[in-house]
Amino acid sequence: MGDDPYRRPEGVSDETVEALGSLSKALETTECARGHLFAFHQLTGSADFELDRALELLRAAGHPEWAERVRTELLGRNVIPGHWTFQIVEAYDRTYYQAFRDLERAAVDQLAGGRGHLYEAELKEVRRTRDHPDHASRPDSPGARPPDGPFT
Repeated sequence: MGDDPYRRPEGVSDETVEALGSLSKALETTECARGHLFAFHQLTGSADFELDRALELLRAAGHPEWAERVRTELLGRNVIPGHWTFQIVEAYDRTYYQAFRDLERAAVDQLAGGRGHLYEAELKEVRRTRDHPDHASRPDSPGARPPDGPFT
């Protein structure tokens, strides 16, 4: 077996590899959801800061009453009761994301000896073309084509 981190440990069944692959895929989907949550956070913050410009422009255009409405009704407003977006991100991380990451890591550690992405590694072995330099098993495999650019 050696020290190959992508080789399945002895005694780990196909069903276990598939189940851990599914758990990993679910975590990856959660990572994407978390990224969207950060995008929501940043976009909402950017919109809030753009309101400063809208206030100035409304005042300059002779609409101080509208500038005041924007200032009092929108500027700095909670996105849900009692929460700005950073608090939503923090609550998501504490309540769901961290628990998900911890559980996935514990399952991989206990059921696969800490070797993650076994499903994908085995899929790669099935799908790659043997002896083709762009289909090498590992970056240091004999005959692997070295990357161009900053990764060399």
